[in-house]
Amino acid sequence: MTVKDKILQGRTYLGIELGSTRIKAVLIDDSFSVVASGSKQWENHFENGCWTYSLDDIHGGIQACYKDLAENVKAQYGIYPETYGAMGISAMMHGYMAFDKNDKLLVPFRTWRNTMTAQAAGELTKLLGFNIPQRWSIAHLYQAVLNKEAHVPYIAYINTLAGYVHKRLTDRFEVGVGEASGIFPVEGIGYKKEYCEPTEKSLAEKGFDHKLKDILPAVRNAGEKGAVLTEEGAKFLDPEGRLKAGVPVCPPEGDAGTGMVATDSVLKKTGNISAGTSIFAMLVLEKPLNGVYEEIDVVTTPDGSPVAMVHCNNCCSELDAWVNMFGEFAKLTGNEIDKSRLYETLYKNAMTADSSCGGVTAYNCLSGEPVIKLDEGRPMYFRTPDSTLTLGSFFRAQLYSSFTALKIGMDILFDKEQVKAEKITGHGGLFKVSGVASQLMADALSTPVSVMKTAGEGGAWGMAILAAYMELSNGEKLAHFLDKKVFADMEVTTSQPEQTGSAGYKTFLERYKKGLAAEKNASTPALNGTSAMGEATATVAEKHKASVRSTSADTPKQP
Repeated sequence: MTVKDKILQGRTYLGIELGSTRIKAVLIDDSFSVVASGSKQWENHFENGCWTYSLDDIHGGIQACYKDLAENVKAQYGIYPETYGAMGISAMMHGYMAFDKNDKLLVPFRTWRNTMTAQAAGELTKLLGFNIPQRWSIAHLYQAVLNKEAHVPYIAYINTLAGYVHKRLTDRFEVGVGEASGIFPVEGIGYKKEYCEPTEKSLAEKGFDHKLKDILPAVRNAGEKGAVLTEEGAKFLDPEGRLKAGVPVCPPEGDAGTGMVATDSVLKKTGNISAGTSIFAMLVLEKPLNGVYEEIDVVTTPDGSPVAMVHCNNCCSELDAWVNMFGEFAKLTGNEIDKSRLYETLYKNAMTADSSCGGVTAYNCLSGEPVIKLDEGRPMYFRTPDSTLTLGSFFRAQLYSSFTALKIGMDILFDKEQVKAEKITGHGGLFKVSGVASQLMADALSTPVSVMKTAGEGGAWGMAILAAYMELSNGEKLAHFLDKKVFADMEVTTSQPEQTGSAGYKTFLERYKKGLAAEKNASTPALNGTSAMGEATATVAEKHKASVRSTSADTPKQP
């Protein structure tokens, strides 16, 4: 059977992931091979003290991404896709989207990148005896209540970005268990009951008297059926009107969950590192952690197994900025270089530099970084007077910097908790250049790091696999399905740690830690101690009242 026949018969599976810098759609067939893809670049905005994407950006971005996919299918196979065997939505994990009873977004979407919830995260962690990071949805809600933000009295429910898009497509208020584990602590396939009551009580004491089950999305397991693409959802995704309703839609997941799927890392003692705008490592646990660490999230796989997660807000953005600058220089000389070749040239040249970067040190923090206790981002670079500044040493330092905060968090798992990892697999943009990031990371972690040929496909491919799993598994466990069907013949390249590289990185790490004081001192406090977020929400109540007054029974629901 040809790929065209499979598309016509709905034997293909669609995954869409709203990443931090790119929305990507991947279409696979029933052999799990990519048959087409589409994408749309986008960027977050820092507005009124908040990293955000507007609803217009979200809606227009996902529609543009889907259109690009559909056009690519047409160009390759001569037909537009009209249906799929199944589909699914993934997005950057965590964040806060608050809605009223009319499905109106009350404040701009607050992404994982924000570090405005330190008080809430600290109080919740102390209350529950369980680490609640600043990124988690419950921390954002709790902080909004603490701040007495004007939108709080109007909250009917809160959601994540993946959950929001899923609801637009299916009219179901639900998320996969992996995504849910970044909203509120979970146990099994549901929110942990012994934590719900004290959280509800504490919120009620502060004037927010709601049951969490009423305001948080329902929790679903990987492979669980029920949601389908509605007529309204089909028109939302494909305004051209070619896409038909009725496509089964699997539970939405965060990029952490899709990364685990995309790297065959859902079994105990396996792990993965996802490296793009942010970087995070996931290690599937054999047993619960002994301690509570603010550097470590405890989340789950898409089928509910506990996972230790080290999440760092910063990875490739600063590195990409330097690559772009050298690309600009090349263009000025009349030698414009293809972007892929530019990355490959700069990265591989970095491997020729001294393993300690010759005294060069870099910090890649565009935003705050909780792992190193940095409240605000300040990209920075320094070198000693006797350093060896070359193009190679500079870029090697930038590459090291992209995962050094992660290394600091990982050391807690390896050294304090004695967590074992038999296999760590990397994926995401940082790993696209073969043998560079994987080798440097293997040296840094003193652990073999593998990369699959699908490393660059990332979470969108993982989401497509979860959609296929829902339709093709027949009750089979996710780990078995991945191991025996998806990855049985997958090409894998493994980098082993090298002594020279490990020693060089250790020297770099010592300099990095010594320079953190300067990095932190470079942060500028808010003027006059004023909270930009507080100012931004001061008029929400009046605006909301006005919008409610102008809404009639005949007015369609707004997103």
